[in-house]
Amino acid sequence: MTKDVLIAIKGMQFEGATDPEEIEVIQRGQYYERNGSHYLLYDEPVEGSSDIIKNRIKFKEDEVQVAKKGPVNTTLTFTRNEKNMTNYATPFGNLVIGIDTQRIALNMAEEKMGIQVDYALDINYEFLADCKISIEVSALPS
Repeated sequence: MTKDVLIAIKGMQFEGATDPEEIEVIQRGQYYERNGSHYLLYDEPVEGSSDIIKNRIKFKEDEVQVAKKGPVNTTLTFTRNEKNMTNYATPFGNLVIGIDTQRIALNMAEEKMGIQVDYALDINYEFLADCKISIEVSALPS
């Protein structure tokens, strides 16, 4: 995989019988591998503002970690068959996030990578929704 990549992140929340809510972010970023872990770095603009959130995704076979720094600060840890709690700091206040990860699937190839995560999301100790994250990474042409 090249250093310069295109990162497409799709998140879906399934709440009861309603249609899943889908959010998608596509950004240019960087990829590297170190000590058996893979890393993705990208900047995310904040809608309606000139602020930027710096994102780092670290992943290996059974764990994905998403760190955000800027107007939003958090480290979300998805570990297969575990529940992790974290603080999610926003300009509007802090939230306690619970992530109960059921599945992590990695698909690694030379020019393309895929990460899928299925998890249950709690906010302030109350179940909110079952969710899925899909991350597709592709090499940018040289």
